[in-house]
Amino acid sequence: MTQLVGSVRRGNNTSILAVGALTGVFIFLALLMGSFAKDTGMEIQALTFMALAGAFLVGTALWAGGLVDRDPFDESEYENTLVKFGVAAAMFWGIAGLLVGVVIALQLTWPSLFYFPELGWTNFGRLRPLHTSAVIFAFGGNVLLATSFYAVQRTCRTRIAGGMWPWFVFWGYQIFIVLAATGYLMGITQSKEYAEPEWYVDLWLTLVWVVYLLVFLGTLWKRKEPHIYVANWFYLSFIVTIAMLHIVNNLSIPVSLTGSKSVQVFAGVQDAMTQWWYGHNAVGFFLTTGFLAIMYYFIPKRVNRPVYSYRLSIVHFWSLIFIYIWAGPHHLHYTALPQWAQTLGMTFSIMLWMPSWGGMINGVMTLSGAWDKLRTDPVVRMMVVSLAFYGMATFEGPLMSVRAVNSLSHYTEWGIGHVHSGALGWVGYISFGALYCRVPWLYKRKGLCSKSLVEWHFWIS
Repeated sequence: MTQLVGSVRRGNNTSILAVGALTGVFIFLALLMGSFAKDTGMEIQALTFMALAGAFLVGTALWAGGLVDRDPFDESEYENTLVKFGVAAAMFWGIAGLLVGVVIALQLTWPSLFYFPELGWTNFGRLRPLHTSAVIFAFGGNVLLATSFYAVQRTCRTRIAGGMWPWFVFWGYQIFIVLAATGYLMGITQSKEYAEPEWYVDLWLTLVWVVYLLVFLGTLWKRKEPHIYVANWFYLSFIVTIAMLHIVNNLSIPVSLTGSKSVQVFAGVQDAMTQWWYGHNAVGFFLTTGFLAIMYYFIPKRVNRPVYSYRLSIVHFWSLIFIYIWAGPHHLHYTALPQWAQTLGMTFSIMLWMPSWGGMINGVMTLSGAWDKLRTDPVVRMMVVSLAFYGMATFEGPLMSVRAVNSLSHYTEWGIGHVHSGALGWVGYISFGALYCRVPWLYKRKGLCSKSLVEWHFWIS
């Protein structure tokens, strides 16, 4: 036993050194890129990266230095501190993203009051991708990181794998968010919806995401529970598919290794098809599959009931991941995309309605025997309303994918409303429900500070 503990401790110390060395290498590369930068944007981005990564490196060194006599990664305990950081980051970025949304809504309503031509970074064209990325990737991404790290430990009955590497994933993801956001404000984008960050930011995210995948797989590998709970299936499919989508859609050739601009590998209709294969499945696997994992873990935990039909959850999983990946062409109706590809996307989009509603019904029926909680528990009410919005959005989506309907809905406010019903109604409510569940559990409290404030949150929203 002593040898085993010593081996684990040495492995964890090795992870600290490895993370520190890798971070140091990237700081050095950023120094080179900043020193020989071809444009001001790259220079600012390199300095930003060095400052953030340097702070992480110094913090890691100081933290590790104070833990000489004990193992910082005690295998007998869950890693809750990391999850607490994830909760804080999600709330911070959520507020920031929603505030930017308010600003651009004011710009659309009163452009003469909220448009400042002398300040390019305040233009709608730069703030709009900042808003979407902040809400989807900063808020939503941190919710997914925190909940996946929380749920996988408890469903596997083991501490998260990797020692220091999960912390690298968390802080590396925050660095990605800051680099992407500052790039948008300076006009450094690829002009691809939901994939705006330039090539060097994409490379950094790829590294972070691969480490995230390895940490998650490592935790599943060393699990003490023989069964892999269905929520982990959804989390894993979200991580793997987003990696594939991100890499293929962001294939590009830098104009210069020390410049911020790049040229896409694909062009014309091939680029459009690749973009909306990515764009639709970013919705499908980031905003749907990942948050379905949250639903399958937190709703049963909150109502203290098993999933209504575990068999249905398995059917839901396999049908969803098979069908969703084909539905992207419905974004390109009446374009140069071949008609057969448009029809294929429309057909799979219509088919997608069935597994989506199967998952919604499974989530709602999990409350069987606990319906009274809808009246007494605002957190349960919030999560059930999220399922209602999920059902509405996944009916409306297939409807809007029909070519005849799309001819009416495309380039109208209907599409914007559809996106917000999913992002605010489904993602927002299930995220806040999970946050309200998790915080008292993390801090070992009997309940939230104020139940009435949760009621206000629910009814006002």
